[in-house]
Amino acid sequence: MHPTRFAKTHPDRAAYIMAGTGETVTYRELDERSNQGAHFFRSLGLKAGDVIALFMDNSPRYFEIAWAAQRSGLYYTCISSKLTAGEVEYIVGDCGAQVLITSAGVGSVIDDLPAHLPGVKLYMVGDARAPYASFEAARAGFPTTPIADETAGSDMLYSSGTTGRPKGVKPVLTGGPIDPETPLANMSTQVFGFPNPSIYISPAPLYHAAPLRWTMGVHRNGGTVVVMEKFDPEQMLANIETYRVNCGQFVPTHFVRLLKLPQAVRDKYDVSSLKSAVHAAAPCPVPVKEQMIAWWGPIIHEYYAGTEGNGFCYISAAEWLTHKGSVGRGLTAEVKICGEDGEALPPRTEGGVYFSGGPPLSYHNAPEKVAESTNQHGWTTLGDVGWLDEEGYLYLTDRKSFMIISGGVNIYPQELENVLIGHPKVADAAVVGGPHEEMGEQVIAVIQPLDWADAGDALRDELMAYSRQHLSHVKSPRVIDFMAELPRHPTGKLYKRLIRDAYWGKEGSKIV
Repeated sequence: MHPTRFAKTHPDRAAYIMAGTGETVTYRELDERSNQGAHFFRSLGLKAGDVIALFMDNSPRYFEIAWAAQRSGLYYTCISSKLTAGEVEYIVGDCGAQVLITSAGVGSVIDDLPAHLPGVKLYMVGDARAPYASFEAARAGFPTTPIADETAGSDMLYSSGTTGRPKGVKPVLTGGPIDPETPLANMSTQVFGFPNPSIYISPAPLYHAAPLRWTMGVHRNGGTVVVMEKFDPEQMLANIETYRVNCGQFVPTHFVRLLKLPQAVRDKYDVSSLKSAVHAAAPCPVPVKEQMIAWWGPIIHEYYAGTEGNGFCYISAAEWLTHKGSVGRGLTAEVKICGEDGEALPPRTEGGVYFSGGPPLSYHNAPEKVAESTNQHGWTTLGDVGWLDEEGYLYLTDRKSFMIISGGVNIYPQELENVLIGHPKVADAAVVGGPHEEMGEQVIAVIQPLDWADAGDALRDELMAYSRQHLSHVKSPRVIDFMAELPRHPTGKLYKRLIRDAYWGKEGSKIV
């Protein structure tokens, strides 16, 4: 399916609503503006297979541009609005984008960008300023009818780069019509139980794989997306009540921040319209998910997958309650747990998580990364560590690259992070390995207090004792430091490398 279908059958239905301003774009308007955008892209000489880049906050123009590219046969590379000019330069150069469209909401970095992007055509939505041309003005003079050579384009997204430079995932274009069936659009209704029509809330940045693909999947099915410009836990509850939201996709960080709200605030809003809540992106601590199911009911679905699309695990709330901590069983590929030799390990044995029989793994301009992530059987991995139970349910331990080796003992930070986030005075927690003369590495916990006034020795001592109540002293922190805000990606992934580098004498975040 495609939103152009609903422009004909339900032209006045809201395709999306901007939660902060209430601006509403109907299916007719989305269709007409994306047609104009397609004509505009052709006028720039862009043909099927070419690339544009979006470096924007959650602007009301985001979908209009993405769908214009999709129906033009273009790749659209959506770039994190948190990146520096140099990081944007790397992605634009690597993907080969000929056009970059930005917005004032990304901040002052847009003033530095032009010097980094010679030869790239620059546009801005909203109040454009030189050297950026106005995207809306450039598009305005073109027809609202389809271009003659419509063909399906695709996103070309980059891994988050939490442990190194991001790698591009470039699907092969079919050359076919713009409205093929897509697995995610089908999965949203058939597996995750999205109502028809969906009223879907998106509290995360649209540049990330999951929010972008899920929201565009909702458009393929004729639903309405409520786009939050920025996540705020209480405001999200208010939006669910106001718009009678019946589904959405979240990350564990959203759940944690919702649960940190006072009970009176949580009880203030009616969320009974919710029929399906999906979460992914990072492992969810068991107590957090237990509390969310108790609050929202057994409507919480979980999946484990990556931008790469080489595998997909799924678990329903009912399954999870009998397999607590699991991220599910393989849906599009078989899950294998492998040792260092690449051979499969028996149940309840920890090792690398691989997918067998799923879609092939491919990174743009990075064959060495593909080789590094593929074993002798052709099974592929995203770099996570975990184990399977006898029924084939997967339990993630952590990322291999985050493992701490202290005195020869392997320590996975996620276990301690899950403990620390349960403390009532902790808003967020990151655990990294820092240098230690005798042990090689030591366990360091970096805490974002719920109230910065609590940062200090008293809370440090309290958390040390709390950790040892729940975990072996070997896994407990030797050092606890504080940060006003951890460098967490808005989709929930933690830029742990930035924290770890600070302890190893590399440029990174300031730790206090």
